[in-house]
Amino acid sequence: MRGTVFHYDENHDYGYINGVDGKRYIFGRKDLTEGMPLAKGLLVQFTPDDGTAHDIVAASRPSLPANGNPEQRGRNAQRHSTGPMGLWAYFLRALGDDYRNFTGRARRKVFWAFYLWFYVVLVTLFGFGILLNLAISGFDDGPRTSIGYIPALLFVLAAILPSIAVVVRRLHDIGLTGWFALLCYIPAFGAVAFLIFGLLPSQFGENRWGSIQAGVRF
Repeated sequence: MRGTVFHYDENHDYGYINGVDGKRYIFGRKDLTEGMPLAKGLLVQFTPDDGTAHDIVAASRPSLPANGNPEQRGRNAQRHSTGPMGLWAYFLRALGDDYRNFTGRARRKVFWAFYLWFYVVLVTLFGFGILLNLAISGFDDGPRTSIGYIPALLFVLAAILPSIAVVVRRLHDIGLTGWFALLCYIPAFGAVAFLIFGLLPSQFGENRWGSIQAGVRF
C-alpha cells in the first residue's frame, strides 16, 4: 500500500503513516528499510497489518520548498519529523498532530503531561477571566459580567476531543480497548478510573496498537 509519512518521533521511535485507504498506521524504526531517511510528507510503500505498517520503503522524495539550499531544507524536514519531547511538547502534540489519533499508544508521561498542562492553562485562563470581569464591571462599581470566561470555555471545547484521544491511547498502552474510556465519565467512579488508567504501567513489547514507546521503565 502507498501512503505518506505524517509524523515520526526519533527519540521515542514511533510514527504514523497516512495510507491511501484513509487510515493511519503506526510504525517504528524496525519497520523501515536500512538507512531510509524520514521526513513529513515522504511518499512510501508499505505492508499494512492491523493498524501497523511494515516493510516500509521510500516511493519518492518528499515535496520541498523551491527556495532555500539543500542543507536548510534537510534541517527543516528533521525539525518536522522530530522535536523536543518535554512535558509542554507532549501537550502541544496531543492538541495538534494527535488531536484525533485513537489508534496509537500513550505512555504515562504523555498522559500526565497532557492533563498537567491542561489544568495549568485552564486555571490561568479562568484567573484571567476573573480579572477581566472585575475590570469590565469597575471592581464592583458596575454591572456584573461573565464575558471574561469565554477564553477558558473555548479552550475546554477545543480540548475535549484531544483529551478523549489521549485517554484512549493510554488504554491501548496498557493493553485495553479504548471503550473503557467511558468509565472516566461515570459520576463518582470516573475519577477513580481516570487515576487507575493513568498509573497502570505500559504493556511490555508490542500489542495490537503498536510497539511500546522508548523511554518506558518497568
